[in-house]
Amino acid sequence: MTSSGATLATAALASLVAVAVLVALTAWWSRRAGRVSVVDTVWGLFFVVIGWSVAAVAGFSARSLLLAVLATLWGVRLAWHIHVRSRGHGEDFRYAAMMRDIPEGDRFAWALKRVFITQGVIAWFIGLPLTVAASTDRPLGLLAWVGLAGWAVGLTFEAVGDAQLRAFKADPANKGRIMDRGLWAWTRHPNYFGDATVWWGLWLISAEAWPGVLTILSPIAMTYFLAFRTGAKLLERTMAQRPGYPEYMERTSGFFPLPPKRSR
Repeated sequence: MTSSGATLATAALASLVAVAVLVALTAWWSRRAGRVSVVDTVWGLFFVVIGWSVAAVAGFSARSLLLAVLATLWGVRLAWHIHVRSRGHGEDFRYAAMMRDIPEGDRFAWALKRVFITQGVIAWFIGLPLTVAASTDRPLGLLAWVGLAGWAVGLTFEAVGDAQLRAFKADPANKGRIMDRGLWAWTRHPNYFGDATVWWGLWLISAEAWPGVLTILSPIAMTYFLAFRTGAKLLERTMAQRPGYPEYMERTSGFFPLPPKRSR
């Protein structure tokens, strides 16, 4: 095996360059589309480019290749889902609110620094389990397969939750109603829970080989953002104002799936 330090440094540089290129492409797309929210579509693709760039410098070792494939399946599905969901819509309300007091001519520069570059840095940090896995050629063992199972559970949870919500919204009879069926009866955010579980699974695959275990802050950061910052908490500031949603919050777990409480 090559020197871990040199391999890790090369992998870190490769992932950083890949992220920088995608940040530049995202900024170009945003300016062309006139929407900052295109970054949401690109989010999953950050980990696709990280996975394949580090797999390439690792010589496509079994671990780095497995992580690249899993990151691609997750990232491409997420990107396509968000693209289809946002197609035909204007700027996302979150970014519109952020830019409300920013002069029109300054908005692109603001978005470049505060959104595109910031998300690129966060993605690079969260993607560290993929990057660090390139520093070892240790064969895949039991923990890697446990991580693969966790990834599969998370992806299934996320994809099924999205599909259930999409079908619910497509039925005109559900207009104005709160989705509280299927997985949405067990957690108010099955997609976010699934997303977090995917990353804990990827971390386990990386953690099996030293120094992958040291990247534990990456899945912690992803879970924190999903549950407490840009995910569930931010969405519920708006959703809580809708009729029926406070009652839904009372009977349904906020993040981790739990049996629904009985209505009073």
